[in-house]
Amino acid sequence: MGALANLLRSGEFLVTAELNPPKNAAAGVVRRRAEALRGVVDAVNVTDSNRAMVQMAAIPAATIVRSAGLEPIVQMTGRDRNRIALQADVLGAAAIGIENFVFMSGDDPKLGNHPDAVNVKDLDGVGLVKMAVGMRDEARFLSGDEIKPALPKMLIGATASPFTKPMEADVKKTFDKIAAGAEFLQTQPVFDLPTFSRWLVEVRRGTSREVPIIAGVLILRSPEQAERLAKVPGLSFGPDAIDRMKGAADPEAEGIAIAVEMVKSLRSLPGVRGVHLYAIEWPEAVGRVVEASGLLPRPEVKVAV
Repeated sequence: MGALANLLRSGEFLVTAELNPPKNAAAGVVRRRAEALRGVVDAVNVTDSNRAMVQMAAIPAATIVRSAGLEPIVQMTGRDRNRIALQADVLGAAAIGIENFVFMSGDDPKLGNHPDAVNVKDLDGVGLVKMAVGMRDEARFLSGDEIKPALPKMLIGATASPFTKPMEADVKKTFDKIAAGAEFLQTQPVFDLPTFSRWLVEVRRGTSREVPIIAGVLILRSPEQAERLAKVPGLSFGPDAIDRMKGAADPEAEGIAIAVEMVKSLRSLPGVRGVHLYAIEWPEAVGRVVEASGLLPRPEVKVAV
């Protein structure tokens, strides 16, 4: 059992963060971003060409993250690969000792820098979770063929978008992911706390198996960034955060303050087992938020052999 799985089972309040690999082959960039997060988070999501922008592949980037002393979580989307390639990637990741995954549909290519790319969509977020659970627990590919020898341990996560409209659409998808075997959920960034609280109540009320929910917190850096991100589907800012960023003498400090307030509010909600910090190409901000939120030092968990 890996360190992240141990933490989930221990009842600790988790802190994870997003790490976007660069749009080049510079391993040093991945390492520098990882080193900025070491000691302040429990694990790091290595994104899979986030926002449909071509970036270094997640699995090799995750090996660099691990060599920097951080526990990686590999994101895998169904956007770019069919079930043959996706299952092959799981095998390859498992072969080099990667244990943690978050599965999701992925951003539409039309939103990225290759708008003419095909959106494969062979498997959606629910289908990806089912695929991974079947490979791990039943030692079988989606074709029914047996995997010999069976895969080693694997922690399977999924995503949730509480601000999808109507909310019921995401609640149903979340139920389906939990039923498929997701062991934890990471959400889109939360700015609208009342809406998120309603979503959380619906999810907890509608499932018999309680799954740890790691709520997203976005660390804003500038008013321009806030206005740009407010247009991204699935995000709900409301006027308060943008107005605060516009009116701040020091927007970076204000972005940190908004994130710290949200972390403290989320920590008090039943069912929230951690926070997932998004700091777009600003990893140094993560440590500032974690420290100001009173979440240091992070627990040390021995990996079971």
